[in-house]
Amino acid sequence: MLSTSSTPSRAFRMARYKRAWFLVPLAVYLLVMFGYPLYYSIVISFQHLNQITVIRGHAPFNGVVNYIAAWSGSGIWHIVANTIEFTVLSIIFQFVIGLLLALLFNRKFPANGFLRALILVPWLIPQLVSGTIFKWMFDSTDGIVNEALLGLHTIHHPISWLLHPQSALIVIVITNIWIGIPFNMVLIYSGLKDVPQELYEAAQIDGAGKWKSFLHITVPSVRTVFAIVLMLGLIYTLKVFDIVMTLTGGGPENATQLLSTWSYTLSFTNFDFGQGAAIANGLIVIALCFTAVYLWFNKRALD
Repeated sequence: MLSTSSTPSRAFRMARYKRAWFLVPLAVYLLVMFGYPLYYSIVISFQHLNQITVIRGHAPFNGVVNYIAAWSGSGIWHIVANTIEFTVLSIIFQFVIGLLLALLFNRKFPANGFLRALILVPWLIPQLVSGTIFKWMFDSTDGIVNEALLGLHTIHHPISWLLHPQSALIVIVITNIWIGIPFNMVLIYSGLKDVPQELYEAAQIDGAGKWKSFLHITVPSVRTVFAIVLMLGLIYTLKVFDIVMTLTGGGPENATQLLSTWSYTLSFTNFDFGQGAAIANGLIVIALCFTAVYLWFNKRALD
């Protein structure tokens, strides 16, 4: 009896060990591609690492000096303000426009599928290409935006959109909104498809209008999806880099400098790799905090 009962148990353990081996490639990939870069970023953030110490091959330990210097510099709060403004404006407009489009495509009309697929194009195009397209569009001499505004007599002379601090920030916000709308639309649309149509029919019988149906049926039914979309949008927006470097490079006068681009500037323009890593690690901490919130909402959605 003992041997008979122990055989299935031993077979079960062997099968479990075999399944565990399939996780080894994933673990190695995560360690090499994510674990080691993160570890190295943390290490150099506590070192006096610049072009001189790189040549010497030895970077002395300097504690939290890089973090203090990077996060208390004269222009850091201006950059933080840019990042907050860029993030908030991008998320609000991406979410609102994505929601409106999702509500539109949730209805049946001709060419619904084709138009829905077409709207995904901005999300599929690399950000470098999107940045280049918008740079051409907002060009001060040959840009289509100036040509359209001049043709409508809205302006009387071309505007140098990317050379003025306020307008340059607006341009990168518009570009990021255009890129992020499809992502918001797809997630919200998938949430709307799970709302039972019987609820809307019952509300219509009770005399509820479209606005009341939206507030009392749609919003409660997909509020978890809304929260996830906002959390993911926040995380993705914080790490935006390509479009800023393509459009403005962080200028003019650091008017479009974000924390993500400032980390790059400190590292590869000022060659202060320690401070650049300190900014990058700060962004990682912020992203991890919002990731924890996202995972919490995701767990609630699954429960």
